[in-house]
Amino acid sequence: MKTFYLGLLSAALLTTGLEASAQTKPAAKPTSKPAAKSAAAPAVASAPKETPPPGSTPRDFALPAKEEFELPNGLKARLVPYGQVPKVTMMVAIQAGNVHEGADEVGVADLVGKLMNEGTSTLNATQLADKVARMGGSLNISVGQDQTNIWASCLSEFAPELAALMAEVVQHPALPASELPRIKSDFKRQMNLARAQPSTQARQKFTASLYGNHPYGRPIPTDAAIDALTMEQVKAFYQNQYGAQRTSVYVAGKFDQAALRQAITKSWSDWTKGPVPHIEIAKAQIRPDVMTIDRPSAPQSTIVIGMPVVDPSHPDYMKVRVMNSLLGGSFGSRITRNIREDKGYTYSPYSFIETHYRAGNWSQNADVTTQETGNSLKEIVYEIERLQKTPPTTEELKGIQNYESGLFVLRNSTPSGIIGQLNSLDLHGLPDSYLTEQVKNINAVTPQQVSETARKYVRPEAMTIVVVGDKKIIDPQIKKFKDSRKKAL
Repeated sequence: MKTFYLGLLSAALLTTGLEASAQTKPAAKPTSKPAAKSAAAPAVASAPKETPPPGSTPRDFALPAKEEFELPNGLKARLVPYGQVPKVTMMVAIQAGNVHEGADEVGVADLVGKLMNEGTSTLNATQLADKVARMGGSLNISVGQDQTNIWASCLSEFAPELAALMAEVVQHPALPASELPRIKSDFKRQMNLARAQPSTQARQKFTASLYGNHPYGRPIPTDAAIDALTMEQVKAFYQNQYGAQRTSVYVAGKFDQAALRQAITKSWSDWTKGPVPHIEIAKAQIRPDVMTIDRPSAPQSTIVIGMPVVDPSHPDYMKVRVMNSLLGGSFGSRITRNIREDKGYTYSPYSFIETHYRAGNWSQNADVTTQETGNSLKEIVYEIERLQKTPPTTEELKGIQNYESGLFVLRNSTPSGIIGQLNSLDLHGLPDSYLTEQVKNINAVTPQQVSETARKYVRPEAMTIVVVGDKKIIDPQIKKFKDSRKKAL
């Protein structure tokens, strides 16, 4: 459901491979303030930090040859021979995620996914796990906002058998009612742990402001909401949202292509077509506001500041991505250098683009020292406006482009990475050229376009700001920040 809590998401910021739905969001960050620079390391302390290391420009990405076919019931398959290691990675993606839940059944998609792990009509949970283990592999099910993903791997010789087993898991889940109380209990524990995190609290309020009543804006389910979900709702969600037309099978690795094609065709052909693919498009709203959530005695304030931007299908998306990396989305970015290295307000700030089908938002995130909350907001806005007014140097931009290009190539260096990218193309309705021309398009962005993009898509006066912290300390700072913004405007 959201990138900020367990179970309801698969990355993000995060995960599907294009951006924060891909999620290029960095890993969880330490919460301590950075240590003072050591005088014993003058070479490091005096090293230039105005631009990332220049490096070399990665070559264009060549998408491996793949076989694609569609069964009469609408199921699509993508087979990608990749590498020489005798192992295969598979993913079944079903367009049945939290976005497909009704307002009175938030979390039911997750219960379906968790119950699917409990076995099939012919195998109980232990037998299912043993069967996968005998193939030298694993099987995991995750539920995200837009789709449910079943990931599996095995030794190459078992690829046809694993493909048939995944089909059985999806088409004939046992959904045992006897396991529902235990699964609900585990789910509530996960949600309570997530809800206690200030980053979750801030992110929930931020997305609720942008997306309103759309499923992307819903909070994570409460204990009462989870307790109220019934087995009838679980079965109804499966019956109404699962089907061949909403399903894609992806395979990458070393395998017998003919045998695998035959196994997929045989094991999936009899499945009902089910519902047509559909995701309700979110119309994100620009809501300039500063909101606070009280966290008494908190040593740090959690900041989220951002606004709606374009999704990967938009012509400006690649420019937004490069701009984000330069501004706050990489370790050498301007905001990171300012509030981490120069000011020491935070340890690991980061910005990212969270993408959905035809919707997206940009945000800068940071856990900052409570006493520097207002100053942190001031410096974040300063860096945004500086980029709007003055284009980056060619050298600075080139370093960022090399970083982004290299990161993209790295994401495509494994079977699971290839699968994630292909799934993202399908989810967003993008052509293969989105991948094959990505390095070229990243490096085509000019310094002037970076500034133009910042002026167009990251406007401080239009941003939603959420701060979680000790209100008695941060409220006066936020008032001072707001007053200074009024004078500036």
